[in-house]
Amino acid sequence: MYQYKYVKTTLGSFFEDANHHEIINSHAKEGWRFVQVLANHYNGHGKPAEFEIIFEKTVLNDDKA
Repeated sequence: MYQYKYVKTTLGSFFEDANHHEIINSHAKEGWRFVQVLANHYNGHGKPAEFEIIFEKTVLNDDKA
């Protein structure tokens, strides 16, 4: 079983000073695996303006049903 975490970021903060590297690396240190970046909001010109960085990690399933 997997647990997912969604980190919202904007276009400016996502690419500014390689912020995406910091976000991905800091979550990796906590055991999260980077899955994907998903554009979830577009501006009036059709350009992505907001993103979600998706992470996952394995969780132990105690339910043995």
